[in-house]
Amino acid sequence: MSAAETPDLTDGVPDGEPGLFEIPAGSRKLAHRVVLLTGPSGSGKSSLSRRLGVPTIALDDFYHDIDHPGMPQRYGSVDWDSPLSWDHAGALAALLHLCREGETELPVYDIPTSRRTGDTRLVIDRDDPIIVAEGIFAAELVADLRSEDVLADAICLVRPRVSTFWFRLLRDFGESRKPPVTLLRRGSALLRAEPTLVRGWVEKGARPLSPAAAEAAIGALASGRP
Repeated sequence: MSAAETPDLTDGVPDGEPGLFEIPAGSRKLAHRVVLLTGPSGSGKSSLSRRLGVPTIALDDFYHDIDHPGMPQRYGSVDWDSPLSWDHAGALAALLHLCREGETELPVYDIPTSRRTGDTRLVIDRDDPIIVAEGIFAAELVADLRSEDVLADAICLVRPRVSTFWFRLLRDFGESRKPPVTLLRRGSALLRAEPTLVRGWVEKGARPLSPAAAEAAIGALASGRP
């Protein structure tokens, strides 16, 4: 057979001929992977993501509307710290689509009114190797993303409980997130529950790091360093 007649086997099959097997969707190497960033409310997840300057999804935008059927209750209102108040399936689908296609539709959520107010489209550059998905429910996605082979890391921010309590209170009052009585009750309960919450996130697969250590770890992944 002459060189001109030699089939091109670069992809394992001759040019113009069908492959012997279908390649399953999602089986090719993806250009993007996800870093899940969890931790107590007020631990600095959002501010860390802003400092890193990498594509970020705020998982809080996947909260259900306040009148969604079956919302969990606590403190005489919806329990916004329960994963049942959050759209797990929607968040997972958005992250997988972003990793595979480089773009996805995201909800826009207004926390003071507890409702989705619209949608936005996120498009990322092919040269961005990671996406940060941050929120108190991030650890709920560890097993799902690992099974899809798109998990780059899962991190739980930890710092002194009193610091977290104080920064959470300043943020929540400053943004008028909920009525003051609700914010105080929730803040006090989260202060007491924080060690248990952190243990739960670690058991789901997140590794506990200080904000400084987390910033270094995510920065290395974003720059492609080992």
